[in-house]
Amino acid sequence: QVQLVESGGGLVQPGGSLRLSCAASGSIFSINVMGWYRQAPGKQRELVAGISDGGSTNYADSAKGRFTISRDNAKNTVYLQMNSLKPEDTAVYYCTLALVGGDYWGQGTQVTVSS
Repeated sequence: QVQLVESGGGLVQPGGSLRLSCAASGSIFSINVMGWYRQAPGKQRELVAGISDGGSTNYADSAKGRFTISRDNAKNTVYLQMNSLKPEDTAVYYCTLALVGGDYWGQGTQVTVSS
């Protein structure tokens, strides 16, 4: 059983920053990929950023230059530092963990960018 617990969402003004965290627990093997997706109202869920256990990263074009994904393998935790936030970044952000045996999702955390 794998569980993902997210934290760090909230309300922020345009141009502000937020840091999301996601801690994974359970039967986690070292070879895995962790990442963040988001889903805005009326839109499909989309990849924001991903990071492998070796530290390789990939970003959606909308996130490049503003968001940074990182992880602490010892803590099985992934982070998403979001800077220069825009109203269009408003969404529910989901943490994900991809293992050889399957994919797992967190419950989601709301990020609202508004003045």
